[in-house]
Amino acid sequence: MKKTDNYMAKKIGILIGVLVFLLICSIGYIASEKYSEWKIAKDVSLYQQGATYGYQQAIIGVAQEASKCQQVPLVIGNQTMNIIWVDCLQQQAQEQ
Repeated sequence: MKKTDNYMAKKIGILIGVLVFLLICSIGYIASEKYSEWKIAKDVSLYQQGATYGYQQAIIGVAQEASKCQQVPLVIGNQTMNIIWVDCLQQQAQEQ
């Protein structure tokens, strides 16, 4: 009976060791996946912030050029539009 108990204890010890190893591997995998998701979300957020800042700067640049009462050419696809500030047109009309 002692040999059987000793054999069973070894089997249980090996089983516990394998289960602990699998648990550690699972936790490592899950942590790695969560970190990857967090990193991607952070990168997307930074990209969106950069795009928003770029759009804002472009609009500010167009407005600043238009406020000098000069035509501002905007190219969209294969079309070009010349933008001018309406107040400038009114000033030119009053001057004439």
